[in-house]
This record gives sequence, structure tokens and C-alpha cells, in this order.
Amino acid sequence: MPDKKQQRSVQAETLRRVLQSLKHDKRYIVKTLVLAFVSVVLTLWIPILVGDALDFIKGKLDVDFDAVTRILITVGIASAVTALAQWIMSQMNNRITYRTVEHLRNEAFRKLMHLPLAYLDTHAAGDIVSRMIADIDQFADGLLLGFTQLFTGLLTILGTLIFMLTLHPGITLVVILLTPLSLFVAAFIAKRTYALFSTQASLRAEQTALINETVTGQKVVQAFGHEQQVMADFDRGNDALSGAALKATFFSSLTNPCTRFVNALVYAAVAFTGSLAAIRGAISVGGLTCFLSYANQYTKPFNEISGVITELQNAIACADRLFALLDLSEEPAEPSDAIEIDNAKGQIRFCDVNFSYVPERPLIEHCNLDIQPGQHVAIVGPTGCGKTTLINLIMRFYDVTGGSIKMDGTDLRQLTRKSLRGEIGMVLQETWLKAATVRENICMGMPEATEAEIIAAAKAAHAHSFIMQLPQGYDTVISDRSGALSQGQRQLLCIARLMLSLPPMLILDEATSSIDTRTEQKIQSAFRKMMQGRTSFIVAHRLSTIRSADLILVMQNGHIIEQGTHESLLAAGGFYAELHRAQYRE
Repeated sequence: MPDKKQQRSVQAETLRRVLQSLKHDKRYIVKTLVLAFVSVVLTLWIPILVGDALDFIKGKLDVDFDAVTRILITVGIASAVTALAQWIMSQMNNRITYRTVEHLRNEAFRKLMHLPLAYLDTHAAGDIVSRMIADIDQFADGLLLGFTQLFTGLLTILGTLIFMLTLHPGITLVVILLTPLSLFVAAFIAKRTYALFSTQASLRAEQTALINETVTGQKVVQAFGHEQQVMADFDRGNDALSGAALKATFFSSLTNPCTRFVNALVYAAVAFTGSLAAIRGAISVGGLTCFLSYANQYTKPFNEISGVITELQNAIACADRLFALLDLSEEPAEPSDAIEIDNAKGQIRFCDVNFSYVPERPLIEHCNLDIQPGQHVAIVGPTGCGKTTLINLIMRFYDVTGGSIKMDGTDLRQLTRKSLRGEIGMVLQETWLKAATVRENICMGMPEATEAEIIAAAKAAHAHSFIMQLPQGYDTVISDRSGALSQGQRQLLCIARLMLSLPPMLILDEATSSIDTRTEQKIQSAFRKMMQGRTSFIVAHRLSTIRSADLILVMQNGHIIEQGTHESLLAAGGFYAELHRAQYRE
């Protein structure tokens, strides 16, 4: 938990960055200040006009109606201009706030697209969503309230002091002496609310993450009868969030009654001292009325600003979490002379490669491989042995921590990621479909594909028949969690996506794990045609699907312990032969 000094430093830095994010709207901010000044001046001028009108009413039959009428017309015009200025100012404040929020949300999403997979693998999706949605919305609310009330409030305080000094310096001194009470209240509340709102934002993110993972895995939760445990976890998180929110709300709600108490003190002091001054003839009745109006207008902004400060504490706490996301290190920058690879031959060489997800737990050590163009390489081994890690390194989802991986003689780190990944097609065991039409999902890697090409790819993947049974065929809107498609059908769409783009290299990571045996045999036949002349990596548990591979790599604990063809590995009688016997005994 940071100490108070660190907390103030973080707040100051966050506030500086918030103000810096407003720089693209400087001219609107200037216009807002001008309109706020006009609005405040006219608002403060109206009490003087009303006071003057009262002074023209000297008795029952001694009223200067012409003068009073002129003043009332002036008051009406001033009120109309004030209302117009405040309306325009409100529109500009909305524009500034939501343009800033749009900019920050775009920056956050751009950052998300460039973060290394290591961050996404170790942080709950719900927490990231909370930062980009809930925290930015809270920040917008605080910023909008700040623009709406802060400028006007500060100018009103300054303006009323100037006007009151011109009317009666003595009574104004009483007001100034009582002012520190309001400042003390605001400071007292502000110091306590930042930490509370920061805790509230963190707990809200944890709750969002829990809800997200529970909804995503609801079938598993119900299948294992885990509902009560999930509800207990949710209740604990909800109680913690409720407690933090109540504390934050309690301290923030002190603002209104405390500042209203101070307002009442100031008003009473002005009324008492003003009455004494009026009795002595130092100020007219109209002047006293005007002063009392100013006393109200002077204290009201303190009430509003205290509320604004409370909301700004919430906004700054949320902004701090957002800036923490924006400050994360992106994927290592590509060198200025990075190579755009095109039409790769498909030679892959691992040169003494080392890799670990966590520094103290090595996974792959001293790995050496030489894959020739067009070779079909199968990777087998027990769960957690490093099969998918090997694929992640080839795709540069992770970079090696030692040694190098070369494609066609060039270190992968010297290639642009976009061109590297454009040369490799990938189908994973875990499918992903975006919320779009079937057509858009298939042509994701090749947006310019024609209708005929899309249908041909779907037929090759044996997906055309079930697509045509969907309500709108290829125009049916689906999503990753759509109940309209089975897991196997989603996997067929991912295979169709690969068959449409047909890059020079292929990676099939349990690509047919959710497909029935008969369809799998047809898909394997299509794969064999597709892999002709292409370097291919196949990760599989079912050894029957990799018999025809040119090279089989057997992995265990991050090491390649055996390599060869199906027949040579069986003849060697090692770990692969043991796996093979175990599968066929089953």
C-alpha cells in the first residue's frame, strides 16, 4: 500500500497527464473560459441591478417605475445572454470530454493490440475490459463535472469577492475570514476519497473478471455442480466492493452537508454585520440585499467545487488504472531495417534455442532443429511438454530467451511480425470466431476473396453443407460463443479460413480435435493436398493422424528426446513406441 507522499505524487502525475490529454482541444477550452467569464460577470451583475431597483422603491407612493422597468428589462436581457452562454459552454464541455474519452479509449485499444501475449496470458480479461469501459466511463463523468462546474465556480468566487469589495470592504473581510472553513472541508474529504475510490475501482475490476469467466464457463460450472462455490466467491467479492463503495460514498457524501453548514455560517455572518452597517447608514437596503445575494453566490461554488473534487478523485483513480495500462511495455520494437518477407521457402532452423515463461523455470533448453522447405513435421508428447510453446516461438507470439530461430536463413527477430505471420497459416484446437457473418469469418485472412473462392474453401473444409442450412447461409451472423454452431462446426470454419488464404507454411495445432472421425478423414485428405510443397507443423495427440509425416519430433519436459519417421521411431522402441502402444491398447 503506497504511503501518503507516494499517493500524492501519483495523483499529481495522473492529473498532469489528464490535463496533457486535453491539449488537442485547447481552442475549445479557451472558448469555454471566455463563456464562463461572460456567464459569471452577467450573473454577478444581476444582483446589483436588483439592488438598484430596490433603491428606486422608497415608499408606498414613491416608486420610480420608469427606472425599475429599465432595470428589469436589462435583467431579462442579462439572464437570456447568461443562459445562452451556459448552454453553449455545456455543449463545448461535452465535446471536450467525450473527444478526450474517445482519444484515450482508442489509445487503450491500440495498446491492447500491441501488448505482448505474456501480459494477456497473465491478466484476467475482465480486468482489462473494466479498465477500458467502466474506468473510462467513470473518468468521463468526473471530467465532465469538472469542466461544467470547476471553471465557473472559481470565476464566481473571484468575481463575487471583487464585487463585494466594491460594495463594502468590512463585510467582505468577514466572508474572507470564514472561507478557510470551506477549504478545510474540501481538503479533508479529498485526502480520504482518492484511496477509497482507487480501491473501489480495483475491486470492481476483480468482480468484472469473475463475472466474465463465470459466464464464459457456465456450462462447466453447472456440469461440475460448482454453482454454490461460484456464488460464494461472488458474494465475497460483492461484499468487499459494497464495503469499499459505501466508504467512498460516505466520505464523498459529507461534502454537501459540511459545505452547506459553512455556507449558512457565512450567510448568517453577512446578514448580521450587514444589518449593523445598514443601521449605521453605511450601506443601503438595496446594497444589503445585493450583498446577501453575493454571499449565497460566493459560498455556492465551494459546495459545487467540493463535490467536483470528490468526483475528480474518483476520475483520477480510474485514470490512474487506465494510464497504468497505457504505460505497459509493448512488444519489442522491430529494427529499423526489418525485412518484409514474401513467398517464404519454409526452411526453419532452431539454433541452440532456450525459452522460459518464468525466468526461474526453464522450459525449452538448447533446442536445435533443421526443417527443410516442404517438410511435414509432427510434434507429439505429453501435455505440458512444450509442443504449443514451440509453435508460439515460430509465430513470434513469444521471443526466444536464448539462441535464435531462422526462417530461410534470417533471424525471425529481423523480420516484421506482420510479414512473418502472413507467411504462416494457423488452425488451433481453441477456435475463435468474431461477431460477424460466416463469410466475413472465412475471409478474415483474405478480405479481397471472391464469393466463388470462399465457397470453394468452405467445400474443401466440408463446411459448405452446414453453412447452407443456417438461416441466411453465408450471411448468417455468428459469434465466438454462438449457440448456433457446435465446437466442431466452428473448427471447420477455422479450417476453411486457412484453406482460403493458403500461405507458404502451415501450423495445425490439434486442428481436428473436435471433428468426428469420418469428417476428420476427409479433412486429413484435404490437408494432405494442401500441404504439398508447404512446410507444415502438425501438433497431435492421435498418432494415427501423423503417420505420413516426414519428421516426427517427440518432446518431453521441453526437450526433443526423439526424432525420425513413424517407422524408425517404432523400430527404436523408445518413448514414441511406448506412446503408440498405449494408444492402440486403449
